[in-house]
Amino acid sequence: MSSVSNMETFFWILSALSVVASEVHGANVCTSRGVTTCRQCLAIHPSCAWCHQEVFGQGVGVSRCDLKKNLLDGGCTEQGLEFPVSGFSMQENRQLSDKAYGTADEVTQIQPQKLTLTLRPDDAMRFEVKVKQAEDYPVDLYYLMDLSYSMNDDLVKLRDLGNLLATAMGKTTSNLRMGFGAFVDKTMSPYMYIYPPEAVQNPCYKRTNRCRPQFSYRNVLSLTDQVSRFTEEVGKQQVSGNRDSPEGGFDAVIQAVVCKDKIGWRADANHLLVFTSDDKTHSALDGRLAGVVQPNDGQCHIDQENLYDLSTTLDYPSLGLISDKLSENNIKLILAVTQNVVPLYQNYSQLIPLSYVGTLSDNSDNVIQLILNAYEKFRSKVDLELLGVPDELALSFNATCLNGELIQGVKSCSGLRTGDTVSFSVEASLRGCPKEKTRTFSIKPAGVKDTLEVTVNFACGCECEAAAQPESPLCNQGNGTYQCGVCQCHPGRLGGRCECAEGDYRTSDHDNCSPTPGDPVCSGRGECVCGQCTCHASSLGKVWGKYCDCDDYTCPRFNGEICSGNGQCSCGVCTCISDWTGPNCNCTQRKDTCGLGVGRLCSGRGVCVCGACQCNQPGAYGRTCEKCPTCPDACTMKKDCVECRHFKRGGLVEDNSCATICRDEIQQVEELGKTHYYKNSVNCTYKDEDDCVARFQYYEDDDGKSTLYVMELDCPKGPDILVVLMAVAGAILFLGLAGLLIWKLFVTLHDAKEFAKFQEEKAKAKWDTGNNPLYKGATSTFTNVTYRGNS
Repeated sequence: MSSVSNMETFFWILSALSVVASEVHGANVCTSRGVTTCRQCLAIHPSCAWCHQEVFGQGVGVSRCDLKKNLLDGGCTEQGLEFPVSGFSMQENRQLSDKAYGTADEVTQIQPQKLTLTLRPDDAMRFEVKVKQAEDYPVDLYYLMDLSYSMNDDLVKLRDLGNLLATAMGKTTSNLRMGFGAFVDKTMSPYMYIYPPEAVQNPCYKRTNRCRPQFSYRNVLSLTDQVSRFTEEVGKQQVSGNRDSPEGGFDAVIQAVVCKDKIGWRADANHLLVFTSDDKTHSALDGRLAGVVQPNDGQCHIDQENLYDLSTTLDYPSLGLISDKLSENNIKLILAVTQNVVPLYQNYSQLIPLSYVGTLSDNSDNVIQLILNAYEKFRSKVDLELLGVPDELALSFNATCLNGELIQGVKSCSGLRTGDTVSFSVEASLRGCPKEKTRTFSIKPAGVKDTLEVTVNFACGCECEAAAQPESPLCNQGNGTYQCGVCQCHPGRLGGRCECAEGDYRTSDHDNCSPTPGDPVCSGRGECVCGQCTCHASSLGKVWGKYCDCDDYTCPRFNGEICSGNGQCSCGVCTCISDWTGPNCNCTQRKDTCGLGVGRLCSGRGVCVCGACQCNQPGAYGRTCEKCPTCPDACTMKKDCVECRHFKRGGLVEDNSCATICRDEIQQVEELGKTHYYKNSVNCTYKDEDDCVARFQYYEDDDGKSTLYVMELDCPKGPDILVVLMAVAGAILFLGLAGLLIWKLFVTLHDAKEFAKFQEEKAKAKWDTGNNPLYKGATSTFTNVTYRGNS
């Protein structure tokens, strides 16, 4: 129920927006038609209301047919209003079923089940429909076979397929019933042999095999859950024969569909009608060949012997009749035909909803797989059908299928598996008012018994009409019918209370119908009736006033719209809505278009006039005066104010102009953005003459009020002498040691290089062992006089 409530709220909002739109643009559609009755008023637009209380309309320009708000403002009470509202309510909303559990009595495959709509003319309401195909749903399968002679081998094969068919279908449902029917063609010339006489009893008299007499359609076995009966009855059948090539299959189809009691179709089951043939079939108007001109009536005509007894009286059914009866009885048609006629039956299938065409093999041995494929296709698609929709009601659909995919303008989903849930958004709009006050129509998934029953209440009339007073004394002593607050005058009577006769009408009565003699009567926009102006209706808008001198469409225009589309025209003067002003309501009072989104109004270089910036700084330009090559930025502009207002210094303090120039609010903070944050603020930093760093944040709100958030100065500290001396000494010592190490390294490397060179030269030298020619031996010998030997 919450989704219903949300949907109703949504349409209330749409209605309110439409009302606002009609007021804003000065085109009050309710007052522009000159209606005189409540019913006419409600038919104009869903936003129009009618006041039926007797005393009403004392104010200038107030009519009984107007927007609800205008009527209440004009003095009408809630009890005196006629204002029906479109809406809907659910009467039955059971949850969708997951499984049939062997019976479909309590299975729900569509939600909701009953719904009531209330619609005003030209109004619309939207509701949601959900569909889910339950698992293990009961199935009725009726096998309708062509028993002309050419289907002899197919009949032999079908005798062996009964149990296999039941087993295969048992995988999809635990509640299966099967039946069997046969057809040939109409029992009259030229469709059958009547000569020689023995051909009537044995159409196969020219062949060696005998066959049974021709028949149109026979219900051989009604639907039963005893599969053995199906096999038994099929085994008893014999083929017949006919004269012309097309068969009478459509006669059999229509009887198998409409004879629900004879066939045994269950209301709570999926209905499958399997049609098998190897040839074409007759259709509507083919009966003229035999003089049969009475159209098929779509009724059941099976006699006590289970034979179609009006085959010689009624023509073959049309495709349209077959489609209607299949849809009405929720039956899906499987056309299993041989290859030679598949194209023909495919064309038929395009005209028959819920039909499937499959290619049948020559002896029907693939019919089981064909039926399974068809049943799977039927179960994989959901297609909504509409039954009994009134002509005045227009329906549009949007489908939400697998994976939440939205498909606009369709009422079907395909590619589904059993158990999938799909939903459809349905919009119902009322295009006119029928004679009935209430109509009911149905929405249902094709081929399924479950339906959504929609009851529509047409809110075209007014409740006050029931209290009409003929010959009312309020209408000048019985000269009219008092209905819904106004008098419907008798022929020959005029005036709001039928107080004048047509002979009293004088267009030259200037006393009450013209402001001054010589002026047009009723300003040329009305007639003087009974000494007062009755204003003409205008397609442009409402006309009123004592002399029809006021209207709601001659106010100044801007961009082609009255009051710029931002106000309401009242007697030539624009009454602007909020945030708009000016003679034609084209001047907005909003300031968000003047650069508030980037921090400051017009970037601080202009003023906001009618929602646009007018730059007043030399060199400033742009939509928000944001471009100005020669202008200082916000930080530069506010630096002097921070200096004088917060730090009490600077040039503005010296010339006593700080209070005059700087009106910003100053707040001291420990850290910018820590306790406050503004998305459009500007952070600024500068150094003063003492090399102290000043940080502040500049913010301007919607009203142009600016605030400066200032931090304490961050000043550099003086140097530490001891630290400096130790650093210098350390640096000198470090540099000296580094120099010595570098010199020692250089000398070591040089000595190593020289020694290596010496070693290399020494290895290369070669020495001569001969005597030195320059050597001379000693020529003198000396004796040591002190030497005395060993003693």
